[in-house]
Amino acid sequence: MSEILEQDIKFLPGVGPKRAELLKKELDIETFRDLLYYFPYKYIDRTKFYRISEVNNNVSYIQLKGIIRHFELVGEKNKQRLVAQFQDESGIMELVWFQGIKWVRENVRTNTPYVIFGKPSIFNHRASMIHPELEPADSQNFRTGVFQAFYNTTENLKKKFITSKIINGLQFNLAQAIDGKIYETLPSYLIAKLKLMPLKEALKQVHFPENPTKLRAAQFRLKFEELFYIQLKILSLKHQREERFKGFRFTHVGYNLNTFYEKHLPFELTGAQKKVIREIRRDMGSGRQMNRLLQGDVGSGKTLVALMTALIAFDNGFQVCLMAPTEILASQHYINIRKMTEGLGITVSLLTGSTKTAERRTIHAGLADGSLQLLVGTHALIEDTVNFRNLGLVIIDEQHRFGVAQRAKLWQKNDTIPPHVLVMTATPIPRTLAMTVYGDLDVSVIDELPPGRKPIQTAHFFENRRKQVYEFIREQVNAGRQIYIVYPLISESEKSDYKNLEAGYELMREVFPRYKISMVHGKMKPADKDAEMQLFKEGKTQIMVATTVIEVGVDVPNASVMIIESAERFGLSQLHQLRGRVGRGASQSYCILMSSYKISNESRKRLETMVRTNDGFEIAEVDMQLRGPGDIEGTQQSGIGFNLRIANLGRDGEILQHARNTASDLLDDDPRLEKHENQILVYHLRKLKNTEFSWSSIS
Repeated sequence: MSEILEQDIKFLPGVGPKRAELLKKELDIETFRDLLYYFPYKYIDRTKFYRISEVNNNVSYIQLKGIIRHFELVGEKNKQRLVAQFQDESGIMELVWFQGIKWVRENVRTNTPYVIFGKPSIFNHRASMIHPELEPADSQNFRTGVFQAFYNTTENLKKKFITSKIINGLQFNLAQAIDGKIYETLPSYLIAKLKLMPLKEALKQVHFPENPTKLRAAQFRLKFEELFYIQLKILSLKHQREERFKGFRFTHVGYNLNTFYEKHLPFELTGAQKKVIREIRRDMGSGRQMNRLLQGDVGSGKTLVALMTALIAFDNGFQVCLMAPTEILASQHYINIRKMTEGLGITVSLLTGSTKTAERRTIHAGLADGSLQLLVGTHALIEDTVNFRNLGLVIIDEQHRFGVAQRAKLWQKNDTIPPHVLVMTATPIPRTLAMTVYGDLDVSVIDELPPGRKPIQTAHFFENRRKQVYEFIREQVNAGRQIYIVYPLISESEKSDYKNLEAGYELMREVFPRYKISMVHGKMKPADKDAEMQLFKEGKTQIMVATTVIEVGVDVPNASVMIIESAERFGLSQLHQLRGRVGRGASQSYCILMSSYKISNESRKRLETMVRTNDGFEIAEVDMQLRGPGDIEGTQQSGIGFNLRIANLGRDGEILQHARNTASDLLDDDPRLEKHENQILVYHLRKLKNTEFSWSSIS
């Protein structure tokens, strides 16, 4: 692309040094290119003119043509506002300015025709518009017959009068400055094959659309290109990794797996688990290093699949490590695996920050001589002193909680051939996000619950149903069940009236004086927290009052009720994870979402989604549409920056799939991008920030 696009934004007519500083600070716009790729977030049809008599609270942005009759300054000196009477043939409305009063009085004339544009409101049957855009009706700058693009701006920019309209004007100046200097970024054969709008035309139409058809074509071209280059980068790195790193070939299935399958299986495998195990076996027997993401909702049996994968490694003479994000979760994996493999003769140890020095020495010795087959632990596994004799498989649970560098250290525990990697997550990932954040991994999904599990019944109650909820708690405890009550805060906040943990604990003790109650939160000492959790796990307390620390790590099959206070405060994925703490036994389980009456539309949609479905993948899709991909748990730790300029992973799933298929077909034909016609792709791939994709070679 032309060098003119690398020019400092201060050299663009209409910007200058002061505005340039603001644009850099507020919007990261430093060059002509940055401004060119700063796209509108919406468009308003400027072809229609309203009459004042048609204005009502149901119309959003409108434009009118009329005359300003007179101005009046209203209010005290420090809180003045400027009010103008604007008139057309159908009536009169007020125009109001709280800022920029001096400029308006000096530049806007009375008894002169103007076109005004803005958001109207009706109060006491009178129409008004605050801070309207104004153009003289005969102005050559006013362009009729087009959509007007709207750009996101900030409060600091607005204070300096850099509004969406000003940015639109800067885009106009930029279009004139770079006219004829935009060069293609995709091969001509690809543009022809996919019938894409040329880049020069797409950039013009996205800022100054002539009609809806051209705008849609421009947006498709720019979204496709953005997603195509991301997918091309991910898939080409995957190709390179598969060429560079060969994997251990696990061809033997012997005593460990067969004996476990025949005599130790805790329940019959679901069809989904069998399918995933076949995919893993195929990977580990192929001679290439496995990098597989195992997705499965809470309670779907991922740990069992991981254990059976480990047994295949043992049958082939290799060691395995399993890394979990917390001591509680690591300990739970260790206990469950010990229980399931009892009698098999498998050697399993647990390594966490709490492990004593003498025990560490024994573990290090067992790893070094190969007698220790499976090491379960926290990030303590990545310490330099932890060395394996022949590590063949790395299993990472809830991998989004670990940084890239932490995962890489495990990957490098073998000097020559890297171990196979199985990454597990109980946080269902939307399909489009999985193709991007985990785009270089092969994905397996367990979308089936083990037999005997009943779907959790979920209800949303307001405060007026609290007595009914207490009666339900009594019924469940009297039937021998246990209850979780989760609060968003530990102690009362001056800024919030959300139910808090300490007050909730005292209230539960008053309401249920006969029951024993545990309290757990993140500020407790680990030993105290574990002791309280253990009491609940052993059934010695009937109710656990907690914050979200119980989201991951507590497995109590007898707990049948999850009550979430101030449920409107929680995100969708967090609500789903909390709900997954119950429903782990054979009895019917329940989740009750308590909220105040005043909740936002977005909160209402979250709670309605929770009541409607137990499907974690459907919930993840809704969550991404509500919050956007950058806020979904795990995306930041994964190392990819979600600075997509125009594409939206919540809405553009079809374009993303199309881009991925195109990139995949292209690499099948030219794996190393060596063909002459693909050199333009190599050039633009190199310009992508490598740091955004560093995770791709690590899993």
